Amino acid sequence: MMVFRHPFSKRDVIGALGLMMALVCGWVADGRAAVITDAAGRSISFEQPFRRVISLYGAHTENLFKLGAEDALIGVGRNDAYPPRARSKPIFSYHDGPERFLAAAPDLVLIRPMIDRGYAPLIQRLEQSGITVVSLQPGTIEEMVAYWRILGLLTGQGARAEAMIEAFHQAVADFQALAASVEAPKRVYFEAIHKRMKTFTPGSMPIFALETAGGINVAADADRVRTTNIAYYGKERILSRAGEIDVYLAQHGAMNQPTTALIRNEPGFDVIKAVKDGQIFIIDETIVARPTWRLLDGIHTIGNLLYPEHFRDHGARILQKADGALGAAVAGARPNPNEVKVSHEPSNR
Repeated sequence: MMVFRHPFSKRDVIGALGLMMALVCGWVADGRAAVITDAAGRSISFEQPFRRVISLYGAHTENLFKLGAEDALIGVGRNDAYPPRARSKPIFSYHDGPERFLAAAPDLVLIRPMIDRGYAPLIQRLEQSGITVVSLQPGTIEEMVAYWRILGLLTGQGARAEAMIEAFHQAVADFQALAASVEAPKRVYFEAIHKRMKTFTPGSMPIFALETAGGINVAADADRVRTTNIAYYGKERILSRAGEIDVYLAQHGAMNQPTTALIRNEPGFDVIKAVKDGQIFIIDETIVARPTWRLLDGIHTIGNLLYPEHFRDHGARILQKADGALGAAVAGARPNPNEVKVSHEPSNR
């Protein structure tokens, strides 16, 4: 049996996730198994794509639709709302008892590390019942690319995953070239959590989106919070950069629900250049902080906020080109005769 493995390094939980993402487990010819290692250290061996998948994380759901694996999805998380047709799928939750999952007879349940840590009895029961569980959640662009490959491998959509990756990289290069034409780049503070005055770590997807759009991250010296992509900054440090911050950008989502008025009226923030100039913008976290194709929308949105004269038309054409390239690649794809076949070996912790 041919096995794809990757040597483990001494890294933290996010590092372990990055290690998992580095497992580029391409197709294995002649019916031999493929092996991936997930964020929890499970070694998962399988010989054919999974056909009955429950996704408990919105990014997994969104990516599976984009990969053309919609028919394999038999259930999605209760908050999974994109694409809109995801709402037509049966709803599952990690708060449900195992019986609900067992009754649906999935062969794969896709989760993320938070579910693994917080709902271990449910996960253990599913595995004991012969259901494969895979925990994934990339934190960087490099990890995202390998994550797309892994999802493609798991669902038999390897060719489409490669097409997504190629089109994504080309769109990023096009956005970078567009941003390079900006003569006076703007300096941006990108808020992650207003209440605690936190930003994002350098290298995280939101900062990647910002920098690809031509923005300069004024909080590049931020201190990481544990093993997340969130970073400490604090009001004192923000105010120490008050005269440098051309734009104040804040994500809006479950953990952060700011308004421009909240930011503008924050005590002391009246000295921030962006606040004085009315350059406060709120952006949906799902297009800047999730490892999905829509990260391109996040880059375009940020670019349009910072440099509308450059991005309004040119950026829209980059998105259209990327969608067209992906569609053309998918239309021209041919079935891979060496795609892996399914084998349900128990997951190893």
